[in-house]
Amino acid sequence: MSLSNKRILIVNDDGIDGPGIKLLERIALELTDDVWVVAPDEERSGASQSISISHPIRYIQRDDRHFSVRGTPADCALLGINEFLGDRKPDILLSGINSGPNLAEDILYSGTCAAAKEGALLGIPSVALSQMRSYNEPANWDTSARFLPAIIRQLLEMEWQTGGYINVNVPN
Repeated sequence: MSLSNKRILIVNDDGIDGPGIKLLERIALELTDDVWVVAPDEERSGASQSISISHPIRYIQRDDRHFSVRGTPADCALLGINEFLGDRKPDILLSGINSGPNLAEDILYSGTCAAAKEGALLGIPSVALSQMRSYNEPANWDTSARFLPAIIRQLLEMEWQTGGYINVNVPN
């Protein structure tokens, strides 16, 4: 099945220049040319599903499809879906790839999971993606690079129930 007509929105909590989001964009661009990146201007890990209400949200549009936002991951999901992508909503929201796992109660605090939850609340199929790693060790991005393309392809092809999201943790 051709996925070239799919629109993908990528968000994260590690910041727009993090290695995980750059890898995720490369993977997404193998599937479709319609890839948009809306991410915090700096790391916002542990932001949970907070939104900015007491200060203005500022952003820098780096090019046609890259937006660096002074805000939370949930802010980024909301802006991407409701503002930056125009009239056509994304077919899927991919949040990550987080450096470190999001398991058990971690999903309550994770900005990565929060962005996926925000997408799901707006009716967009959403996936939180995390690369597990050992404590105080760097993430092994090669594992995500190897396995996530097939996983994301399967997720784009499946039928989704409205309001839910999927949390994927890639083994170290």
